[in-house]
Formats: sequence, structure tokens, C-alpha cells
Amino acid sequence: MKTRRHFLSGLATAAAATFTETLRAAPDPKKDTVIGHGTHRYKVNKEWVPAGQGRHHPILNCHEMVQVKDGRLFMIGDHWDNQMLVFNPDGTILESWGSMWPGGHGLTLSNENGEEFLFVTDSGLWKSGSTGYRQTGRITKTDLGGREIFSISHPMSVGAYEPDMVFNPTETAIAPNGDIYIVDGYGSQFVLRYDARGKFIQRFGGNKDVPFEQRLNNAHGIAIDTRQGTDKATVIVTSRVDNCFRRFTLDGKYLETLAVPGCMVCRPVIAGQELYAGVCWSKTPEINKLPQNPSGFTVILDAAGKVISAPGGTEPVYEEGKLKPLMQAERVFDHGHDVCVLENGDLIVCQWNALQTYPIKLEKIAA
Repeated sequence: MKTRRHFLSGLATAAAATFTETLRAAPDPKKDTVIGHGTHRYKVNKEWVPAGQGRHHPILNCHEMVQVKDGRLFMIGDHWDNQMLVFNPDGTILESWGSMWPGGHGLTLSNENGEEFLFVTDSGLWKSGSTGYRQTGRITKTDLGGREIFSISHPMSVGAYEPDMVFNPTETAIAPNGDIYIVDGYGSQFVLRYDARGKFIQRFGGNKDVPFEQRLNNAHGIAIDTRQGTDKATVIVTSRVDNCFRRFTLDGKYLETLAVPGCMVCRPVIAGQELYAGVCWSKTPEINKLPQNPSGFTVILDAAGKVISAPGGTEPVYEEGKLKPLMQAERVFDHGHDVCVLENGDLIVCQWNALQTYPIKLEKIAA
């Protein structure tokens, strides 16, 4: 009898072949929706996931996605029957599994000497029907087959939190030396640092007793920035309510703020020299009148921290060096929650609270 691991390994060749980039026809302005600005413009493909798959692979929210080296795409969600969905690059769902992360929210990929692992963040916030629940969150390290390696629970257990402090983490990032950084974005707003084996090292950030320009207010996402080399790596943390990213050294010293006015940004995703992020909400007066404020889009920043494109949003305009507030320009997205960047430059955008729809693919248009 074949196990799920054997099944997955047998799919690797097909996934890699499907991942090969093919030539594309130019977008048709009469029928294609094109969004973005400058050299980062995209054709919208809302049918990336073939119709009819929801019957066997139901979803609630599509939270985050990563791509492993054989081309498969892993996505974490929060449906009570299956929190992990595995896709082919053509949008076909290979399988879905997992019921141990009801608050499935964050998904990070690590590569350890050629072997890949997943870090799954369960925020502890979840729903059953129309009823919402809150419990302590946790981080789980697994292999690509879902086998648990270890988990990290409430920081009180290692003396990092007081008993009355809540722990509802939203994301992780892995440093070049294997250190694990966790953001407690729905909880106490700290960044928690552990070594590669899960031993606590330090905490920093927070939103109390720190200068305003350094505070973390809904520390929703985190990434390790190695664009200047691993010896100059830094930590980038989302401060979503403040419409910005904060940059810190690896040991938690504040460096700078990357402002994205008007944008309730989610986790920073670094690919090449750019930083990509989903925008969950913006501030459009007309949109704000609708239930749940479906005003999301995406943003792309260059290595200097300048917004160079806002697919689905208004064109970035700088006046005297400051970015004017961005907002949704057209309703392609409801709530952008994560961006997965493919090798050919295409984007897969996951959404929160988007009427139980699958991710949207943005196909990059050649400059």
C-alpha cells in the first residue's frame, strides 16, 4: 500500500515539468484585466484553480503559501477538515490534509542542508460555523509530509511572558543560522527569537514602553532580509495598523521604518531585490461602507523601500520624498493576505475573507 509520502514523491516530476515557463500571448485589452505599474504589471487569472475542486478540498480563508523546490505549492488555511492544501503550479489541487491547526495562519519554508521543512503558525483564533474561539497559539515544525518535528507553545513556559499575557502568533521567519523568529501579531505584539532547536533566546518589539516609531501594532508578518548578504541580514516586521514595516537587526535593535501609507499590509515576502505584500484593507470611503471593507490589493517595494507597483491599487506617487496614501483602484481582491512569488515572476495571491474562494494568479507581463 502506498503512503501519502510515496504519492507525493511520485508527483514531483510532474510538478517540476508543469512549472516550466511557457511563452504567452499578449493580454487582450477587451477581455483581460491588467493591473500593476511600471515593470510590474500583471494579467489577472481568477480561474487558476480549475472549477469543481471545492467539493473535495473545501476552504474558508487562504492565508499563506510557499513553493518548494520541486514546484509544488503548499497553502495554509483554517478550514476545520483540511488546513494544508498542496497545489501543482497549474492550479490543480494534489491533496489536502491536516486538522490540528484550526487557527492555521502562517506558513514558512526553511531549507536545512538541502532538506525542506515547514513552520506552521496556528494563531489560536478560529471559527466553527458562526462562532469564534480564542485559545493559545503555537508553532509547529513539520517535514513536507506533515510529520511533526517539534512545536513551540506559550512563551510563559520559558519565562518570556507573564501568565496573563496572551500568545496568538501570526508568522515565523528563519534566519541564515537557523534561528526562529516568531511574531505575536494577534497577541502581545512581541518578536520572539529561538534557536534552531526551539530554545528561547530573546524577545523584542512590543507596543508599550517603546518609542512610537518603533512600536509594533498588529505585528502581522515577519521576514529575514538577506538582500545585502547573509552577514548583513536584518529582520523586517509588519506593523499593520501603522501601515508600515519596521526593520531591526537580528538581535532586535531598531533600524528604520518603511512606510506604506493607506495600506494595512500583511507579511513581507522578499524575492530577488523586491519586497511583496498583500494589503488586507485600504481606506476608500465608498468601500468602507461595505461589510468587512473589501478594499485589498498588493504592493511591491524595491530594495530601497520605495513602492514601485501596487497591483489592484492606485499608482504610487511620491511628493517631496513621501508616498501619498494608496487605496484600492479596482476590486480584483477583497482582502490580500499573502503573495507567493514564482520563479517566472508570476504571483499567487492568497486572500482572507474572500467568500471562500481560492487564490488568484497574477501573470507577469513582459516589460
